Amino acid sequence: MPGRVLIAPGGLHMLLQRSGANYYVTVKDGPPVCRQKPSVEVLFNSVAKYAAANAVGAILTGMGNDGAGGLLNMRQSGAHTIAEDETSCVVFGMPKEAIDRGAAEKVVPLSDVAKTLINFAQH
Repeated sequence: MPGRVLIAPGGLHMLLQRSGANYYVTVKDGPPVCRQKPSVEVLFNSVAKYAAANAVGAILTGMGNDGAGGLLNMRQSGAHTIAEDETSCVVFGMPKEAIDRGAAEKVVPLSDVAKTLINFAQH
């Protein structure tokens, strides 16, 4: 879905799905995951399942461990993955958890996240 930014609505999880060669996004109700709803863990796990090596994932400043396991699944499925480094984080919880689990292929300051995403997407 080039050129699009999608934001999950409050209280619903967002998932990537696939039909043939086409990707699409759905939202669904469900229990909180990692104490969050929406949870990036749910999104990243669906990206790992359906997009695998065709995806790039990034986890930025935030509290807790939401997204760390999903980002690891993305990396293990062949996706490129990024975590924000501690020096630029307001709260280093989520990126630290992802880094500690080996989920981040690259750890970069916030100022380099966009450039790194673009570089990964072009290769």
